[in-house]
Amino acid sequence: MPRKKFLKLLNQLPKHLSGHLHESWALFARPDQIPPLGAWSIWLLMGGRGSGKTRTGAEWIREQVQNGGKRRIALVAPTYSDAREVMLEGESGLLNLGYPRERPTYVSSRRRLDWPNGAVGHVFTSEEPDGLRGPQFDAAWADEFCAWAKPEQTLSNLRFGLRLGDHPQLVITTTPKPMPMFKALLNMHGVVISKAKTDDNAKFLAPSFIRAMRATYGGTRLGRQELDGDLLLDFEGALWTRQVLECCRMTDIPKLEKIIISVDPPVTSGPKSDKCGIIVAGRTPSASIAKYNHQAVILHDGTLQGVSPDVWAQKAIALYNTWNADYILVEVNQGGEMVRSVLNAVDSQVPVKSVFATRSKSIRAEPVAALYEQGRVKHAAMFQDLEDELAQFGTNDSTKKSQSPDRADALVWAVTDLLLKVKTVPRIRTL
Repeated sequence: MPRKKFLKLLNQLPKHLSGHLHESWALFARPDQIPPLGAWSIWLLMGGRGSGKTRTGAEWIREQVQNGGKRRIALVAPTYSDAREVMLEGESGLLNLGYPRERPTYVSSRRRLDWPNGAVGHVFTSEEPDGLRGPQFDAAWADEFCAWAKPEQTLSNLRFGLRLGDHPQLVITTTPKPMPMFKALLNMHGVVISKAKTDDNAKFLAPSFIRAMRATYGGTRLGRQELDGDLLLDFEGALWTRQVLECCRMTDIPKLEKIIISVDPPVTSGPKSDKCGIIVAGRTPSASIAKYNHQAVILHDGTLQGVSPDVWAQKAIALYNTWNADYILVEVNQGGEMVRSVLNAVDSQVPVKSVFATRSKSIRAEPVAALYEQGRVKHAAMFQDLEDELAQFGTNDSTKKSQSPDRADALVWAVTDLLLKVKTVPRIRTL
């Protein structure tokens, strides 16, 4: 029986009939809530608000105590109030999970959990990192790491205390934030990462909460961080900052005098090949004779990966027809006239304009990034993958083959053609 169907039937049963099945976390947990395989030292769960991070951390501790033989547990929160209200007494806290006969009791005067099987848990906070000096543990759960007052000292003391048993492990649950210590944590040896979005846990959240959060924060940097659990960084050397990218979005598409389809074709095809960057962009009419009154609007990201030339050519021509574009702009450094031939083979009536790169990607991108700073390039929506590429463009990471900035390069060609080579005013259209 499929898992979804089984869970639906199980949830229809009264709890006294389904018995211990309702207490089996493995039946209900999502894949991102299941501990990873392998000899990891730190399991880092990056999740949005309400994504089930607390339940995952508490269930992992419960499993370690009941079946993993762990007896000395460290529980670390931003404050003692957070520890008690979230990690212990919350709906998904340790005091409310599992069979009543297996649940621990909390001795508040000693900040200590006592399980019936003899396991002991001690509560600590990031406000007092020295409290972790001396005690030793065989398992630990650290909650909301990015809200810790003293993350470096607290994590360091905690890891020094994880020295009991054959393989002590630490679970960290947090909504990510671009703080230096969190970035350092991501690169530590033995760290494995899971991610979850608020929407992944929607069936356990009030529908009005989901609607309100998406209406308020959807399509924003804060929304990606707090709801999607994404870590959004400003990379050293990058030509675009996250703030600039967030400020460039618009809600209503203005009248456009020109629309083009920009294509940055890959050298090869196949599952591991570079992406074929395909960007739809338009230009607003000038309010006067001055060039700088024009704006470019990024309308759509149709980038593909792992497809044959015929497939991306069909996609580009389909977008040309859908958007009633003026022409397809194609970089021909790789493949030369073959690129034009591929497009003509699909539809010989579609006008194709070729561009040839004589400078590096970064040098070509610099004036386009400056146009963003001036507010002359807008995005008609939040293009997550495209903006992630732009946020790394110009760094060493953006030059790696596995992270080739093909979306961004197609965008650079489009904006260059629309704003930096303005010649005539074709037609006016309303979308």
